Amino acid sequence: MSTRGRSPALGFADVLLSGPAPDGGLYVPEQTPPLPPLPGPGPADASAGLYRELAARVMAPFMAGAVTADRLAAMVGEAYDAFDEPDVCKLTALDDDHHLLELYHGPTGAFKDVALQLVGRLFDHELGARDRQAVIVGATSGDTGSAAMEAVRDRDRIDIVMLHPHGRTSEIQRRQMTTLDAPNVWAVAIDGTFDDCQDLVKAMFADEALRAEANLAAVNSINWARVMAQVVYYVWAWARLGGQRAPTFCVPTGNFGNVYAGHVARRMGLPTDRLIAASNANDIISRFIETGELAAEPVAATLSPSMDIQISSNLERLLFELFDGDGAATAELVSQFRRRGRAALDPDRHRRLTSALDGDRLGDSETLEAMRRVWESSGVLVDPHTAVGVGVAERRRRPGELVVTLATAHPAKFPDAVAAATGVVPEPPPALAGLADRPERCVRLPNDLAAVAELVRSVSRQ
Repeated sequence: MSTRGRSPALGFADVLLSGPAPDGGLYVPEQTPPLPPLPGPGPADASAGLYRELAARVMAPFMAGAVTADRLAAMVGEAYDAFDEPDVCKLTALDDDHHLLELYHGPTGAFKDVALQLVGRLFDHELGARDRQAVIVGATSGDTGSAAMEAVRDRDRIDIVMLHPHGRTSEIQRRQMTTLDAPNVWAVAIDGTFDDCQDLVKAMFADEALRAEANLAAVNSINWARVMAQVVYYVWAWARLGGQRAPTFCVPTGNFGNVYAGHVARRMGLPTDRLIAASNANDIISRFIETGELAAEPVAATLSPSMDIQISSNLERLLFELFDGDGAATAELVSQFRRRGRAALDPDRHRRLTSALDGDRLGDSETLEAMRRVWESSGVLVDPHTAVGVGVAERRRRPGELVVTLATAHPAKFPDAVAAATGVVPEPPPALAGLADRPERCVRLPNDLAAVAELVRSVSRQ
């Protein structure tokens, strides 16, 4: 069902291919299924295969009737064979009670790979069943673009147009998109911010004629399948830590999809102590948690560009819960925020928000200090986004609390920042090697809906 309550409920396969709902809302399940019986955690040296088993079990209830258990297991296996970590993710201890959940061992070195390698295969499966083509349109502040493009590259039924803010990603993030040699992928640099890119994507989905003409689809975390696939690594981390203590998860966040997936895992029954949203200087989420007011400010360019966002789309899903499933009330609050740049919860709903979520922020100088401190104390290099999470976790953790900070990108994606903080240039994984020597292919467009829509029409093979 839609968070704005004016679009009909759809099954999983239709939601997968739909992106946002026609009423502008985001799809959420009518009911959150409980976690299925889970396999017991094994010893650290026998963990290979646990993630794949958990993924098939955790996601199956959301896809009932749409994907068979055998086909889902096969897609999960195919998706994660491309990862350089035997069990997809990795836990690294910073101290006895603080661990990094390394999510960057996929083909583009970012946490987005964990969901998108599977989502790309789900798209292929469903489009093949329907004998249809689709054009994926998306916006990226850094890592989603290359992860989505890599997930669907060379697929016969899918073209992808990915918008990114010109000059506001790292060079490596940009080159990962612009040097990808595949005929069905299009990197588009927009003269504006990520929020501008995201607004263009939403406007294209709101254009019913364009949506039907090109058969638009989405892979941003506005697509429920992305959130569903991200739930799995929260469950995996709990299991790999022994399944006895309820950890607190600290999540670097911009568009709110990753921390929202942790919230869904908790609703499914995962034992968690707290969820902490970690922001950079673009701290609308942490300010919202503190005050109950959404207040947009100009987007500031930071060392953690994937978090340089002021309009966090997935927050609407949590707002829908805070309004007890009242789509009209959710739509009114979101509309007020977009019209005025401000909107506030009443005191009761603010109390409910803070019972579900904690938050804080780190500026660039504090981010560099966190990177240096982690390197000197544990010999681990972290990228700036992960460093924001680590710094916030250290600031907010309670005595004796078991904390897991999500490590969202390989440090080699941000070599300048890592070197500035630690004096060490991180060694790139094979997927990032040689990027500087490859030719770039990118379309630059103004922040203009007509221009972007025309490109999408030209790409469509419908």
